[in-house]
Amino acid sequence: MRSEPPGLSRSLGVVDGIAVAASSTAATTSIGIGMGSLAATVGLQAPAILLVAFVPILGIATAYARLNRDEQNMGSGYVWVGRSLGPWLGFLTGWVTLVGTLIFMAYTTAVTGSVFLQFANKAHLETVGGLRLDPNSTALSTVVGLVVLAAVTVTAVTGIRKATRLQTWLLVFEYAVLLGFCGWALVTGSHGFSWSWLNPLDIHDGTGFAQGLVLAVFFFWGWDAAFSVTEETGDVRDAGRGGFIALFTMLALFLYGSLAFQREMSLPELVEQGPQALTHLGAKLADEPWATLPLLALLFSAVASLQSSVIPTARGLLAMGRDRTMGPVWTKVSPRYGSPAAGTVLVTAISAGLALLALAIPKLNEMILAAVNSIGLVVALYYGLTALACAVRFRGMLRTAPRQALRAVVAPGLSGLALLGIGAYLARDYATMSDRFELSPDNGWFMLSVPAAIVVSGVVMAAVAKYRRRSPYFVTGRGTDADAVPLTATDVP
Repeated sequence: MRSEPPGLSRSLGVVDGIAVAASSTAATTSIGIGMGSLAATVGLQAPAILLVAFVPILGIATAYARLNRDEQNMGSGYVWVGRSLGPWLGFLTGWVTLVGTLIFMAYTTAVTGSVFLQFANKAHLETVGGLRLDPNSTALSTVVGLVVLAAVTVTAVTGIRKATRLQTWLLVFEYAVLLGFCGWALVTGSHGFSWSWLNPLDIHDGTGFAQGLVLAVFFFWGWDAAFSVTEETGDVRDAGRGGFIALFTMLALFLYGSLAFQREMSLPELVEQGPQALTHLGAKLADEPWATLPLLALLFSAVASLQSSVIPTARGLLAMGRDRTMGPVWTKVSPRYGSPAAGTVLVTAISAGLALLALAIPKLNEMILAAVNSIGLVVALYYGLTALACAVRFRGMLRTAPRQALRAVVAPGLSGLALLGIGAYLARDYATMSDRFELSPDNGWFMLSVPAAIVVSGVVMAAVAKYRRRSPYFVTGRGTDADAVPLTATDVP
């Protein structure tokens, strides 16, 4: 009989999995601040590129669900890739996942602060003690966002059940607002619908297509957070169910939002508004106080996204810590709250540090675009490796169960190769598009240096884990599950 992981209770169900996955994906935030970037890349074919990106993402989701049925571990890709493709690639998968999420948290912190400042401006509070409350100020937005990050960390530490329930109510509100305003725009928009919006062949620039696809993959990124709480889920199949339900919900919302934006706004207008596109839509459609509702929905989405990023990151590090690929501090589980409290606080501290470093890029819009583009390559890498791990692990089904092999081998394998291929194409383009390095989202060397630095640092940390920590993970290629190594707050590996 399977024993309960000490300190971690199996209290979550499929609704909680949906809440974690949907909050981490942050549809309202992606639509509200990302549609402008997507439109700048692929023009009016944003709905088309979202549909194209969903095809490999669905194959990746199939891989996650199949691997989770075979091996339940909060380390997910880190464990699965390590066993199927080798511990070096497994560690790299876990590392880029964690660092990518930390970067995401850093820029979401600034976005959240910017939304709070927009609220202050709407309340006619534009200066405090001579300080101008400018929502476009990266420095001020970051400071305000760090306060919010500290608050959501408290909730994540004091209990995941409480956190998922809060996320559920935040999702209900933000989706109601999103559906209402986007539906309004679809009905009253002055720009006629065109079927070409759904035709990816109308994107004639190969680089634009690749960049748009990576951006669209980033839109969907986050649904896999449902698998990070698999060891706290009553029925292990609920993680897969929650991830799939969230994923199809995100597709519907992204298409709905992109079509609504293009019905209401011209392409130049959408590109110009950028991260303020959703609030601009609200102002165009309604008077105050109703026009403030999209801003409130965006705020709720950003807060929920921050919280749902802290949760899987701390658990991924716990999985790595009990394998001794990371330090023992990550394995400490609070006996009071049943959560990796120390790791959660450390994750917050690291992301806060990254947010402060991001101040080197002066404008909030540029910081957002730089982070999104960089993370897109990282996401393509670890999704692709995890999908290939699934294809390799279950390749025997090609002979014994051909029909099942379509979902366990063929779909994941093709999806993984597609994402890795488009990532390699885009990386090559970044390497040749600039002749010197600048801290700018338009500079190819800068855009390539961020994911390259993440990968190189991952190789270095893997070497430390193998040769200094002498982690058994590099001997067996398998992750340690909660049954094999009992964890308590005082007795850690």
